[in-house]
Amino acid sequence: MQAQVDEFVKGNKYTIDSIRVTGLKTFNDQTVISYSGLRHGQVLQLPGEEISGMINKLWKLELFSDINFYLSHIQGDKATLEIQIEELPSLSDVKIQGVKKGKADILIKDTELTKGKKLSESFLTNTKNYIINKYRKEGFLNTKVAFNMLPDTTGTNSLKMVVNIDRGARVKIKDLNFLGNERFGNFKLASKIKKTKKRLPLRFWKKSKYIEKDYIADKEALIDFYKEKGYRDARILKDTVIVNEDNTLSINIDLEEGRRYYFGNIDYIGNGAYTNYQLQQILGIKKGDPYNGVLLKKRIADDTKPDAVDLTNLYQNNGYLFSNINAVEVSAVNDTIDFEIRITEGKLASFNKISVIGNTKTNDHVIFRELRTKPGELYSKDKLVRTVREVGQLGFFDAEQINPNFKKVDPNAGTVDIELGLVESGASQIELQGGYGGGGFIGTLGLSFNNFSMRNIFNKEYYKPLPMGDGQTLRLRLQSSQFYNTYSFSFSEPWLGGRQPVQLSVSLSHTKQFRYDYFTGRADKSQSFEISGVTLGLAKRLQVPDDYFTLSQAVAYQYYNLNNYFTGLFTFGDGESKNLAYTVALSRNNTAVNPIFPTSGSNFTLSGKFTPPYSLFSDIDYADLENQPEYQDVQGNPIASKIDQEKYRWLEYYKIKFSGTWYTKVIGKLILKTQADFGFLGAYNTARGNIPFERFFLGGDGMATYALDGRENIALRGYENQSLSSRDGSVLYNKFTAELRYPITLKPSASIYGLSFLESGNGYDSFRAFNPFQSKRSAGAGIRIFMPAFGLLGIDFGYGFDSASATSNSPNGWETHFIIGQQF
Repeated sequence: MQAQVDEFVKGNKYTIDSIRVTGLKTFNDQTVISYSGLRHGQVLQLPGEEISGMINKLWKLELFSDINFYLSHIQGDKATLEIQIEELPSLSDVKIQGVKKGKADILIKDTELTKGKKLSESFLTNTKNYIINKYRKEGFLNTKVAFNMLPDTTGTNSLKMVVNIDRGARVKIKDLNFLGNERFGNFKLASKIKKTKKRLPLRFWKKSKYIEKDYIADKEALIDFYKEKGYRDARILKDTVIVNEDNTLSINIDLEEGRRYYFGNIDYIGNGAYTNYQLQQILGIKKGDPYNGVLLKKRIADDTKPDAVDLTNLYQNNGYLFSNINAVEVSAVNDTIDFEIRITEGKLASFNKISVIGNTKTNDHVIFRELRTKPGELYSKDKLVRTVREVGQLGFFDAEQINPNFKKVDPNAGTVDIELGLVESGASQIELQGGYGGGGFIGTLGLSFNNFSMRNIFNKEYYKPLPMGDGQTLRLRLQSSQFYNTYSFSFSEPWLGGRQPVQLSVSLSHTKQFRYDYFTGRADKSQSFEISGVTLGLAKRLQVPDDYFTLSQAVAYQYYNLNNYFTGLFTFGDGESKNLAYTVALSRNNTAVNPIFPTSGSNFTLSGKFTPPYSLFSDIDYADLENQPEYQDVQGNPIASKIDQEKYRWLEYYKIKFSGTWYTKVIGKLILKTQADFGFLGAYNTARGNIPFERFFLGGDGMATYALDGRENIALRGYENQSLSSRDGSVLYNKFTAELRYPITLKPSASIYGLSFLESGNGYDSFRAFNPFQSKRSAGAGIRIFMPAFGLLGIDFGYGFDSASATSNSPNGWETHFIIGQQF
């Protein structure tokens, strides 16, 4: 503060007569005065704490580069004050050079380099340090950042900024050396460091970049390895990162291994609900075992697996919500460590109130019937985890955002409320396709409503735009061209009667096919083939062996009618065939949690499809039909069309299928899916032979194409569609798949994941021809996109290592497969 008047007396009190602000460019006087806290008529001691506080208050705003205070006039006890400031320049525009636009946009957001931002020295320094540190963490240790400020002539006191980023090359690790290690060799220790790798010419799948956070995690993993082997006292004395002249790094890790320890006595303290023997069976660690601190921690509480077999879950799954378990080292004599497992069981807890929020479309009863947590029951962590899985498997909610919240946890009363937070996702899909193929336009309209409400179909109030919320499935599909028309309808109710998980399903279909006229290029309406079908099914969730099992049964009837329709499918062109079949399937599905992207569990299905054994009830000798007069022409030659008409009047067969899928978490979000499939079509009567229907066609994308013979299309990528089966189809096939999946995003609006795969399989014309070592192999990669309105979409690029033809030894090569509405 400087006094510019002679009447000023230091330490006296003065009344503010007026306040003047100078140096302003964008702010007005009243704004600064208001920020300062000074006011007309205020009594101040000059100099004094009020003036110092006012200056500090203005500095904290980070709007000014210089602040000065003057006493410009004194008259008696009246004082005129002047605040002289210099404003910081504002940012009017920013451009980041040296990185891609997408990353530049992220940097602008993270550093708050937005229009109007005041450019203080501290802000610029922090921004520069943030960018440098960000890229250093990614392995760009030589990152340089420079700011270039340009005046903006269109604005007042504003600047344009150009941020120049030179990341340089990632610094590679030339040497990774271990010192002081006697128990384990350098190669063994290097294998435990997963991400900080020494540069090797032939290792292309793992880069040798240095990233600080990964290096820290690797050092912790190295010590954990020692502890798993019994070296409890192992530690890193020091580690040195040396920058070499060739811009590479050498890392030296100096270790102290210590002695190897063993478990001694393990005593349980505080346990009343379970005996020492019961707890010991879960812990699984015996006296004399090498000390393993990591294993001990997991056997107490494995935080990586919510359903792990450990002591904490033993208590948590049986009502002891408030239990606490700790392993305490009580003595260490020579190389033996004694432990006490100290248990505080607490009071038994029960579920009190169970509620759900966020279900804006789905009715409460659809959710509550899937809950494994019931009010009044003992608390169980396992039931809570199972509840999350079952609700996620419905497909009506974003499985990644299902959140069970604990409310009103009361240790004294022994009660807890659970509130299940849900986010609705689209459950209906539409299929609308149009294209030109097979000599004409093909149009398809498909509607799938997966959360339908049939009971409200006549209630106008529930049309938003259709009655939804009861968990039922309604599907309609129409496909038409000048050569065929097909219509299908299906409906399923997952809880028939509303009390038990018994699913009722009904489906109807009708198809009419016309022959192609090669002379006109159009459909010949005088030659037609009609198929009508109906299926009625029931599926019940079992309780034994466990409630992941489902027993499903279905009865299906199909009627085939040929009218002057001569093709290679049948030897007769006029006639009919009927297919009455019973299907029974036993399946077990405990995949979790997201049905679009499962991360754990398995899914197995064993099914059998059987027609009645008509041959047992008939006196017809099918092996001798060709010798019967009614099946011969006037010359005595057998008439194949009449013989086949008799054989296929009622289709007779059995069909056995197995499919098993496993999902295993490899590391982080990387998931390994393995799958095995098998199918066999057999005949009761060898004289009737295998029917030309219901066969397997292996190869390609597995998309269901239009066909009249009830065929099953089995995907095997890397080969053309149906190229791994004979022209009439296979009666037996096997297939094996290994697929690595990684999620890009799992948001409700769109779930996207990438994949790579290995596959092998083949189709066979008879059981005798079956040879699992003659499989056709392939590998490739692809991507899947699931959008609620359209279902699953994808594309795969597969390379077939073998020839699809028996007459060639050349690899099949690359194939592109488009996927719509199905999963592998």
